[in-house]
Amino acid sequence: MKTGTHYRTCHLCEAMCGVAIEVQDGHIQSIRGDPEDPLSQGYICPKATALQDLHEDPERLRKPVRQTANGWQEMEWDQAFDLVAEQLHRVRTEHGRDSIGTYLGNPNVHNHGALIAGLPFQQALGTRNRFSATSNDQLPHMLASLEMFGHQLLFPIPDIDRISLFICIGANPMASNGSLMSVPDFRGRVKRLKGRGGRMVVVDPRRTETAKIADEFHFIRPGTDALLLMAMVRTLFEENLVDLGHAGNWTNDVDLIRLASLGFRPETVSEQTGLAANAIRGLARQLATTSKAALYTRMGTSTQAFGGVATWLAYVLNILTGKLDTTGGMMFTQPAIDMVALGAMAGQRGHSGRRVSRVRKLPEFGGEFPASTMADEMLTPGEGQIRAFVTVAGNPVLSSPNGRRLDEAFANLDFMVSVDYFLNETTRHADVILPPTAGLERSHYDLIFSMLAVRNTASYSPALFAAGQDSRHDWQIMLELAHRLEKLRAGGSLNLRREAGWRAFKQLGPDPILDLMLRAGPYGADVGPARVLVQPAIDLVMDILPRNHPVRGLAKLSPLNRHWQDLPKGLSLRSLTQLPSGVDLGPLRPCMPERLFTSDQRINLAPRRYLADLERLHGFLQQAVTTELLLIGRRHVRSNNSWMHNSQRLVKGKARCTLMISPRDAARSGLQAGDSAEVTTPTGTIVLPVEITDDIMPGVVSVPHGWGHDREGTAQTVATEHAGASINDVISDEQIDPLAGTSVLNGQTVNIKVWRAERRRRRA
Repeated sequence: MKTGTHYRTCHLCEAMCGVAIEVQDGHIQSIRGDPEDPLSQGYICPKATALQDLHEDPERLRKPVRQTANGWQEMEWDQAFDLVAEQLHRVRTEHGRDSIGTYLGNPNVHNHGALIAGLPFQQALGTRNRFSATSNDQLPHMLASLEMFGHQLLFPIPDIDRISLFICIGANPMASNGSLMSVPDFRGRVKRLKGRGGRMVVVDPRRTETAKIADEFHFIRPGTDALLLMAMVRTLFEENLVDLGHAGNWTNDVDLIRLASLGFRPETVSEQTGLAANAIRGLARQLATTSKAALYTRMGTSTQAFGGVATWLAYVLNILTGKLDTTGGMMFTQPAIDMVALGAMAGQRGHSGRRVSRVRKLPEFGGEFPASTMADEMLTPGEGQIRAFVTVAGNPVLSSPNGRRLDEAFANLDFMVSVDYFLNETTRHADVILPPTAGLERSHYDLIFSMLAVRNTASYSPALFAAGQDSRHDWQIMLELAHRLEKLRAGGSLNLRREAGWRAFKQLGPDPILDLMLRAGPYGADVGPARVLVQPAIDLVMDILPRNHPVRGLAKLSPLNRHWQDLPKGLSLRSLTQLPSGVDLGPLRPCMPERLFTSDQRINLAPRRYLADLERLHGFLQQAVTTELLLIGRRHVRSNNSWMHNSQRLVKGKARCTLMISPRDAARSGLQAGDSAEVTTPTGTIVLPVEITDDIMPGVVSVPHGWGHDREGTAQTVATEHAGASINDVISDEQIDPLAGTSVLNGQTVNIKVWRAERRRRRA
C-alpha cells in the first residue's frame, strides 16, 4: 500500500461517511472525515475511526480453524473447504435439504461481494430454513413497502435537507445515523433545519440523544405507537385535514382508512399511550398543516407487538397529509444501481406467507423465517429438524431473543460452520470457522444503503490493503463452497459448461458485475453520436411491450430511457475510481406513480392483512394499563450491535451497558446510585449497573443491545473486559408480532430488584 492519503466510504454503519485514511509504510496513521464526500461532507462518526482497530486486531482470524478436543487448530483452505462441503452434503443426504439452517447477519448488507455471492451460495445449500437479522430489525418496513408500493425494498426516505417539520417516533438518528435513512451528520442537518425556521418533534419512551436536540418531546409507553398513530389518523378525518396532494390520483381505499380509524379517538388512546389527547391532536395538525414535513419511525416502532400496524400507519399518515413523493416530504431514491428495479425485473419484488415454519407455523417473508424460531427448529425432533447450520457475519446468540436457548441449540448440532473473522459468542459453537478478509482488504460499494440515503450519490472504494496470499474474501468463500456442494450433489463432477461457468464466476468476482450494473443504470455510459440510432429502438420497446416484460425492464433501467435524460451520465467503475470521494447525483426527486410496482400502479392504502390485525389492536386498547415495568433497548453512536466491542477506543470511558431506570421506579425497587440490579423474566436473569435518570419514562427501563461478552470460549479480549449483559438473555423468543413475524424486542415486562451480592454488602 502506497504511502499517502486514501479516500473511501466507511462500511461500519448506515451513515456511509466518506473518510480520508493516511497511510505510511503500510500502516494507518490517521482517519478523518473527507470534506469532498458529497453525502457526509467531512462528517465522521466514532465508528469510522475504529476501521484501523478492526484491520489490525490481533485476535482477528486470518486462516480457517477447526475445533478439536485439544482446542482450535488452523487448517489449510482447501482442507477446510473439503471438510465443510462434505459435512454439509452428508447432513443433507441423510436428513433432507431442510436439515441445514442459515443465518445472515447485517454486515452482509454493507458488502457488495457478499450480496452478489450470497444468492448462488443459498441456492447451492438448497435449504428453506433460512434466517437473518431482518426479523429483528426492519421487516415491518419491508412488509409495508411490499403491500402498499409493490416492492419490499421501495422505502420512502425523509427529504431531511429540505424539510420544515421532522416528526421522529421510536428512532434515534443521533446514535444510528438514520437507520433506513442514511444521514451522516444528523446533528448538523437538524441545526440547518432549525436555521431555516423548521422544527423537530420526538416521541419515545426515553429522552434519547435525538430528543435532547428536539423542539418538542413526548414520552410514550412502549408498544402503544400503533394507538397513537391511529388516533392521529382519526384526527385528520375528524378535522377535515386529509389532503393527499398529487398522491390522490394514484391511491386506493382512503375511505377504508377512515372507517378503520373510527374507534381510535385521541381521548380513547390517551391512557394507554401516556400522551394527552391534545398532544396527539397537535401532532396530527402539525403534520397536516406544514407543507414540507415527514413522519419517520424506526426500531422502537418496528420491533414490538404491533410493529407491523405501526409502520403501516406511519406510511398512511404521510400519504393522507400529502407528504409522499413531494419535495421536503417522504421521497424515493434513484440510486446508480437500482436494486429495486433489478429485483422486480428478476421477479424478486418480495413475498410473504408462502410457507410456514415447521414447529410454530410462523410465516416466511422473502424466503426467510423469523429469527425467533431458530432455536425451535434446531431443538425440536422430527422430520425437517435443523441438524447443521451456517452463519455468515452474524452473532445471533447476542442479537436474537433468548440467547441462552440459542446457545443450547447451536451446541447440539451435528455440524456448524461460520464465515466470520472473530471467535465470538456464536462462532464458538462452530466446528469450522472460515475467516474472510477485513473490510479494508476488499473493494467497497454500498449497494443497499445507497437506496436509503437522503441524497443520491455513488462511491466506489478499491481495496486499501492487498489481501494476503493465504486469505479469502467472503465472496470467494461462498462461491467455493457453492461450487463444491454442487459437484458433490452431481456425484463428484459437473459437465464442462457448468464447470466452466463456476470457474469463470470465481475468477471474475463481484466488481465486473458491479461495473456492468453501473453502466446499464440510469446514470450509466452514454453512447454518444450513436444515440440517434439507438434511441428509437428504446422508445419503441418502452411503448409496445407490456409493463412487466423483462426486456422493457432492461430498457427502463437503461441510461437511454428518456425518463433519465436529465440525469448525470458516464458512471462506471473506472469513472468512480477516478473520483475517490464519490459523485453527487443530486437530491431526491418525485418519481410517482412510475416507480410503483403494484399490479395497477396505484398505492394500496388499506391492505387487508393490516385491517384484519386491527381487531387485535382493539383488544389491546380495551386492556387495563399494565403496572409492570416495560423493557426497551437502546443504541449508542460508538456501538453497532455486537461486533464493535473489541475496539478499545470505542468501549473506553464511562460504562454504557447500564440499566436506565427512573427515580420513581428505582425507589420502588430499592435501588440506589452505584447499585447493580437483577433484571428477571421467565426467560432468564441478567445483572448490570443501575443508571437512575429522568430521561426514561416512569414504568419503563432500558438496556442496550449487543452486549453480553461474558460467555466462555470466545477470543475477544477487549470485549470480554467490557462484557456487559445481553438484553436478549431476558427477552422471550415466544413473543412476536403475528402480522409481520418480527421479534418483540421492546415492551416485554420485567422484574427489577437489587442484586443479591449488593444486598449482602449492604447488610454487612
